[in-house]
Amino acid sequence: MGNMSEDRTKERIASTAWWPKWEQELSEYINTCERCQKANRKHGKNYGLLQHIEEPKHPWETINMDWVTVLVPGGKENYNACLMIVDMFSKSMRCLPCHKENTAMDTALLFWNNIISTYGVPKIIISDRDPKFTSEFWNNLYDMLNTNLSFSTAYNPKTDGLAERMIQTMEDILRRFCAYCMEYKDHEGYTHDWVTLLPSVQLPYNTSQHSTTGKTPALVEKGWNPLLPVDHLKKNLLTIHPKAKDFHEMWKRACDTGSKFIAEEKEYNKQRWDKTHMEPDFKEWDQVLVSTLQFNNLKGPKKMRNFPGSTQYFQ
Repeated sequence: MGNMSEDRTKERIASTAWWPKWEQELSEYINTCERCQKANRKHGKNYGLLQHIEEPKHPWETINMDWVTVLVPGGKENYNACLMIVDMFSKSMRCLPCHKENTAMDTALLFWNNIISTYGVPKIIISDRDPKFTSEFWNNLYDMLNTNLSFSTAYNPKTDGLAERMIQTMEDILRRFCAYCMEYKDHEGYTHDWVTLLPSVQLPYNTSQHSTTGKTPALVEKGWNPLLPVDHLKKNLLTIHPKAKDFHEMWKRACDTGSKFIAEEKEYNKQRWDKTHMEPDFKEWDQVLVSTLQFNNLKGPKKMRNFPGSTQYFQ
């Protein structure tokens, strides 16, 4: 039997029954009703203040992976998706064409050939893919590396939110490419699509000043900005090879400045997140309901699958 609310239930009970401490017992019963907690709409702030991941100390130590899917097939391999990888330290981005049907093994191989081969193995990977995919992805990397090193993965990309806007920006650009530039013929008659035009998006992005660090991703990552095609049009090119001492000092200053602004951005994101979230009021080993919002393999009525059962809370 359902109840409309605690006040209305008490009002109806008071008109027909009475027993010692009935109001207290009724309140406890209503507030701990498992069926109501599973089915009723949730109000108020969400649980969980923003938890920062470990702050990266150098480029490509912590990365964010996201996928842009449902793209127009392009390239010789008919790619229909793009794997976006963001370095959380320098804000540098790599865009890797792929297929949305790629398995964890396919993704691990793509990651090995394009990221690990150049930047080494990251310490932390942030991904919005389901935990099963992430686990298989890591296991495949373990096999390739032949190692038992301990890595970690943060599930929710909003853990810090720093890469969120960057990935959305690149998604918008890619979709515009597919919508308005599905095919492009150059002056020699060669046909290009979004796959072949991808480097022309990635290069300007990595050489544009980032709002968080105040530097370009390329400068923070490498210590210098690559030459752009427009630079070759200048009559007096400045040298890009300063003295070793000056080069090291410039790179160190760029990294220090980047770290400072990253810390400030993380604190700003935490304050903004915490305005709509609150600290959990339950203790370790309390019985809690676990949201299944990110689970896609559950059966049963949709409304009742949101919180299928209670479990013990632990940190």
